[in-house]
Amino acid sequence: MKKKLSLIFLTGLTLISCGTNEQKNEASKPSGETKKSLTVWAWDKNFNIPIMEKAAKIYSDKNSNIEIKVVDHGRDDIEQKIHTSLSANAINTLPDIVLIEDYAAQKFLTSYPDAFLPLNEVINYNDFANYKIRPMTVENKIYGVPFDSGVTGLFYRRDYLKEAGLSEEALENITWNELIEIGKEIKAKTGKQLMADMALNDPGIIRVMMQSAGAWYFNDKGEIDFVNNEALKESILTVKEMFNSGVVNSATAWGEWVSNFTSGNVATISTGAWIIGSIKTEEAQSGKWGVAPIPRLANVKSVNASNLGGSSWYIFNKGNKVEASEFMKTIFSEDKEFYNEILTERGAIGTFLPSQSTVAYEAEDPFFDNQKVYKDFSNWMKEIPAVNYSVYVKEADQAIVSVLKYIVEGQMTVEEGLIKAEAQLKSQIQ
Repeated sequence: MKKKLSLIFLTGLTLISCGTNEQKNEASKPSGETKKSLTVWAWDKNFNIPIMEKAAKIYSDKNSNIEIKVVDHGRDDIEQKIHTSLSANAINTLPDIVLIEDYAAQKFLTSYPDAFLPLNEVINYNDFANYKIRPMTVENKIYGVPFDSGVTGLFYRRDYLKEAGLSEEALENITWNELIEIGKEIKAKTGKQLMADMALNDPGIIRVMMQSAGAWYFNDKGEIDFVNNEALKESILTVKEMFNSGVVNSATAWGEWVSNFTSGNVATISTGAWIIGSIKTEEAQSGKWGVAPIPRLANVKSVNASNLGGSSWYIFNKGNKVEASEFMKTIFSEDKEFYNEILTERGAIGTFLPSQSTVAYEAEDPFFDNQKVYKDFSNWMKEIPAVNYSVYVKEADQAIVSVLKYIVEGQMTVEEGLIKAEAQLKSQIQ
C-alpha cells in the first residue's frame, strides 16, 4: 500500500512538474494578441506619407503582431523636434523611424552619434545608388535606409524646340553654356524664355552644377571650400551668364517658378525628377514634353548627371529598433514590387537598384510622348557623383545667396563674393 501511495505521489509530482514547464514554455512564446507598435515621422501628405502608409500596410498584413503608425509633420518641424529631444537626452519622445533630408543627415549623425542605429549588418548597400550612401555614413558606419532620388533632368518642350527649328538631339550631352545659346535661339524664334529659376533666392541649380563635378561647399574633411573651389566658381559664373543673357525669368518663390512652366512661358526646366507631378498637372500639355540629361559645366570636369534633394529613412537606437530594422529591411531593401507600385502610383523614383528592372521603369509615358522617362532617370542616377554634403548645407546656401545678386549684377567679382561669403559662413558656424 505504501508503494502504491509513493508511486501515485511521484506520478503527481511529475505531472505537476511537466505542467509547470509547459506553462513556462507557453508563457515565453509571443502572444498572438500582443502587438508591437512602431511610429514613423515623415512629411508631405501627397508623397512620403502615403508611400510609408503603403509600406506599413504591406508589412502589417504579413506580420499581424506589428502595428505601424505614420505621423505627418513638416520637414522643418521634424528637424527641430529631433534636435530638441536629443539635446535634452530625451530619445524616447522620438519615433522609431524618421525621414531626414539627405542634406541634413550629417548634422544629426555627427552631433548625436549614438542616437541612430547603424545598419551595416542589416542593409545590403550595394543594392542602392552609390551617391546616396555617403551622406548617411560616419566613420565607416552607415545609418540610413536610402529612399527617393533627386536625380536631375533637363525637361523641355518638344513643340518649342520644333518651332525654333532645333532637333531634340541638340540637348543631348551639352554644357550649360551651350544650353544658354540654345535658349537665345528659342527666344528669338518663339518669344519664349529658356527657363525660370530661383537661384538668386535658392541656389539649388548651383548645387546641381557643383555635384555634377563631384564638388560641394565643403571638402572631404568637412572644411569650408568656397574661395579655391573651381566648380563653385564656374557654377556661379554660369548662373551669372544665364541671368544676364536675357533667357531666364527670375522667380522669387516656388509658386511663381511652377507657374512659369505650367503656363507655357518657358521652354525648359532643370531640376529633380520629383517635379514630374507638377508638370503633369497641365493635362493639355500631354505629349509636348521630353527629358534630356542635365547639362554639365564647360571648364571643370563634370558629367551630365546630378542630384537635387532626396531623403532617407533612419532608425533611432532605442526600444523597438530590432522590429523597426526588420520592417525597413523587408520593404525598402528587398521588395521590388513595392518600388514598382510607388513609381506607378506616386512617381517615386527609388534608389533601390534591383527595382529598376521592374515593369514600371520600362513603361512608356504618353505625357512625355511615350519616352521611357523612368528608365532614363534610372540610368542617369547611376552616374551621379557622390559628394560630402557635410553639416552646414543650409548655412552655406544662405552665405552664397547673400552675395549672388551682387556677383550677377557685376557689383562684385566672383572671387570677392566668395571671400565675403566664406567669412560670413565661418562667423556663423563658429
